[in-house]
Amino acid sequence: MRGPYKRPGENEDQEEGAAAAAGRLAGAPEAEKRSEVDSDSDQETEGIHGPGELVKDTLYLRSCQANRVVPASCFLRQGNAPELNLRHRGLGPQGARALASALNSNPYVKQLDLRDNGLCGAGAEALAGALSKSSSICDVDLSENQLGAVGARAVCAALMVNPTMQRIQLAGNGMDEQAAPYLAEFLLAHTGLKSLDLSYNQLNDQAGEMLGPALAENTGLTELNISWNHLRGPGAVAFARGLEANIFLRVLDISYNGFGDPGASAVGEALKTNNVLEELNMSNNRISAVGALSLGLGLRVNQTLRILVVSRNPMRGEGCFGVLKSVRDNPASALELLDFSGIQVDREFDDLASSVKVILPALHIKTAAHRVEYKKESPPVFTPSLPASVPK
Repeated sequence: MRGPYKRPGENEDQEEGAAAAAGRLAGAPEAEKRSEVDSDSDQETEGIHGPGELVKDTLYLRSCQANRVVPASCFLRQGNAPELNLRHRGLGPQGARALASALNSNPYVKQLDLRDNGLCGAGAEALAGALSKSSSICDVDLSENQLGAVGARAVCAALMVNPTMQRIQLAGNGMDEQAAPYLAEFLLAHTGLKSLDLSYNQLNDQAGEMLGPALAENTGLTELNISWNHLRGPGAVAFARGLEANIFLRVLDISYNGFGDPGASAVGEALKTNNVLEELNMSNNRISAVGALSLGLGLRVNQTLRILVVSRNPMRGEGCFGVLKSVRDNPASALELLDFSGIQVDREFDDLASSVKVILPALHIKTAAHRVEYKKESPPVFTPSLPASVPK
């Protein structure tokens, strides 16, 4: 069967006219050169906006053209939403420059998520201006962007002059002792910040010696995550002394560092005077039984700590017993969860736990022994019995 009749050249005329119109609207002399490279991304942005909505994105599109980057379709899609999620988009430094121009004129975004975009230090510097001037953005995630010390300097300088910022995540950015001075200055200067995530970085003992005094003087921060770093030796002790003087922090995660016994002893001293901390995670910190006993001295008098996690430390049953004994000797303890997961305890510990339950009925104690309840039993192996005789 024949298809519908078409005048010769009809399709060609329509395609040429559409192409010409697209070229005039884009106003990009290099559109043909980039057409093959950007074809996939162009398809993503197709059909996202109506004619009236294109006006508000003009600045971003022009900035993308100037920086020779493909516009992020998800940015155009999210429009005036208060939460802008651009994680895992591979923006890079050039994409950050294009985005910064759009953020300068966007009063709607409150939460900005740029996790894992390869921004590096240059990208952080490009965003610094927008972050310092924004009166709406109060929550920023810049984790996993290889910011390093250069990025830390740019971000901290920008946020120090922005009182609206309340939560910042900088996890997994390769920040070491060279970034610590900027982080410490930021902690000293910013009084409105409530939550800071510095986990999965390379902050060592030198960084701890700088961050500790800053933590002592900080006014406002209520939640700090500095887990998976290298805080050890004198740095761990200095950081713990900062906790002793701090009067605002309520949640602290220092797990997966190397506090060891000296650091645990310093934390114990801090718990004697600190009357605001409610949650403390010290798991995987190389704390032996000696360090556990020193930590217990603080638990003997502390009245605000509700959650203490000391799991997977080499304190053995002896250390667990010492910590629990200190809790028993403090009838005013506020502890609701005491986590010894990954540490084997003995019958003597179980007897002590039973007596503590009488004094503190709301306290939940976790040990390695409790994991046995969830262990699945192996099914019996089926062995078929052979017949006595096989008929011929």
